[in-house]
Amino acid sequence: MNLLITGITTQSSIAYAITEEAMRQGHSVILTNPPGRPLSILERVAKRLPAEPVDILPMDVTDPEQISATAKAVAEHWDHVDGVLHAIAYAPESALGGNFLNTAWEDVATAVHVSGFSLKALAVGFRELMAAAPDGSGVVSLTFDASVAWPVYDWMGSAKAVLENSTKYLARDLGGDGIRVNAISAGPIKSLAGGSIPGFSQIADSWGDNAPLGWDTKDASVVAGPALFLMSPAARAITGTVMHVDGGYHAMGAPLA
Repeated sequence: MNLLITGITTQSSIAYAITEEAMRQGHSVILTNPPGRPLSILERVAKRLPAEPVDILPMDVTDPEQISATAKAVAEHWDHVDGVLHAIAYAPESALGGNFLNTAWEDVATAVHVSGFSLKALAVGFRELMAAAPDGSGVVSLTFDASVAWPVYDWMGSAKAVLENSTKYLARDLGGDGIRVNAISAGPIKSLAGGSIPGFSQIADSWGDNAPLGWDTKDASVVAGPALFLMSPAARAITGTVMHVDGGYHAMGAPLA
């Protein structure tokens, strides 16, 4: 498969684990680097991947023109894209950590734009390349169960609700092109992204105690197989879904006191 991967920050990130497993399986990968982040950082991380060199392209998911430019650059490498990983999330500090009632709209708008609306922008920007995939294509995004209110997650939770609901509408509108759109709701991973949320340990540290299969907050690799499955032709009849990869936590009631 030809896979476009966004959102690699460090070797501990879920996007890195997915990319690593994709390369081990022999898939071709192109990475993207967000604005304001030195390219050298991602280049150093990419050198730890099983195969190199890896092409890295700049892309700002809040800028339609840059998404279009990146799609054109990808088209110079491949005539189609089989899978796109949306692993992009950002919220200003004021939108997290228990500040829900006091967050200004400008910061809420940033969180929703980058973390939610960008899924639509990315899918539409790569629509032509994904529609050209001979066996259909898959967009996969990463979420954190937006069906409930979490401690400290605040407006990022609202942004993820936008992401999850957009998954359904994109599945509806892109299905005719053979493009599937799904999300993975993963348990908490202590990556750079997770660690940047004030009070994140309130959620992460007790997760394994309440998940029937247990949960290792340092093991992002458990998400890799499901993500690649959803991008592959094996998932040809699956779209508009949120797949839980969380040790079964989502299926349990509140823990007993």
